[in-house]
Amino acid sequence: MKTLLLTCALALSASGAMAQGYQFKDEVRVPATSVKNQASTGTCWCFATTSFMESELLRMGKGEYDLSEMFIVRQKYLNQMKDNYLRRGKGNVGQGSLSPTWFHAFEQVGIVPEEVYHGINYNSETHNHQELAAYVESISETAVKLRKNTPEYQELVNSLMDIYLGKLPEKFTYQGKEYTPKSFAESLGLNLDDYVELISFTHQPYYEKFDVEVPDNWEHERMYNLPLDELMETMDYALKNGYSVCWDGDVSEKGFSFTHGVAINPEVNKVDDYATTDRARFEKMKPQERLEEVYKFERPYPEINVTPEVRQAGYETFVTTDDHLMHVTGIAHDQNGTKYYITKNSWGTERNAFGGYLNMSESFVRAKTIYILVHKDAIPAAIREKLKD
Repeated sequence: MKTLLLTCALALSASGAMAQGYQFKDEVRVPATSVKNQASTGTCWCFATTSFMESELLRMGKGEYDLSEMFIVRQKYLNQMKDNYLRRGKGNVGQGSLSPTWFHAFEQVGIVPEEVYHGINYNSETHNHQELAAYVESISETAVKLRKNTPEYQELVNSLMDIYLGKLPEKFTYQGKEYTPKSFAESLGLNLDDYVELISFTHQPYYEKFDVEVPDNWEHERMYNLPLDELMETMDYALKNGYSVCWDGDVSEKGFSFTHGVAINPEVNKVDDYATTDRARFEKMKPQERLEEVYKFERPYPEINVTPEVRQAGYETFVTTDDHLMHVTGIAHDQNGTKYYITKNSWGTERNAFGGYLNMSESFVRAKTIYILVHKDAIPAAIREKLKD
């Protein structure tokens, strides 16, 4: 395998933008479709899950598809507004969500190719839901205040989606065949019962399902709780056996640097000889200030040993949040042998020098994962046997 200064789907060479001293070698990669751009929207949940399902279609020998994210997003907005109304305005009508939302919308309305429904029916080259989201919130609030879920309200909501995202196709032709969104979804041969969400927290029993307490879980999806080591074992097993992983977690820490193409969980209190330039200044810095410097060092910086207790503390102090979904497509190692997870993002290809990919360290993933989505066959048999319905 070719050694790269940072792995990426396009096999780009190193550039000055990379984190100095980080050299990676691929161990395994799962086929994935091209990097997309969610642009000015909070729809990473849909882009990541769609990418995951496109990789599943590749794995299944179905060929390469570019599925419409906004076809699913539209139905999600409708579902949210209905849920919010029935909850007397106490629901979540924000742009965020989780992978199960993709599954629910797919089952309700099917799906279409991107070329059939790109979801930009306004004056913009890229997705931008600022206005749409504001109107969703305002209209939802008005309906609750009026206590009226009338046919006129439903017509207004659908018209809003038509205006911003475009009217839904009743039928379309794709590669010489005519489909409806439902029949196209059926033609893909995806069995949604084959997919499982896994989490790892100590405040709930292991091997049982629970409703993970994050705002974007507005549909109250119940996920299987695993010990942390078994969650990581599942990720490794999946990737080494040709399955990719849909990942939800926290990217708000300064250790996450999409620009540098790497996400690390540095032990900022450990100086040793890593501050090779201007060490005295580095020692005087506050921990958060040191995070700005760790990418400048000549070799990978020491990282935190993440135990279940460390992970749980981050979750319960709200340091670890649910703010982004991405698609994990492989495993790499740096020159020290530290494991990283090759990750496809949905922020386009122009914002870093690595084709829109990054590498997340094992320590980062252990600490900052909220949940993962995998095919049930990607779970080691010994772990699957422990899961309780």
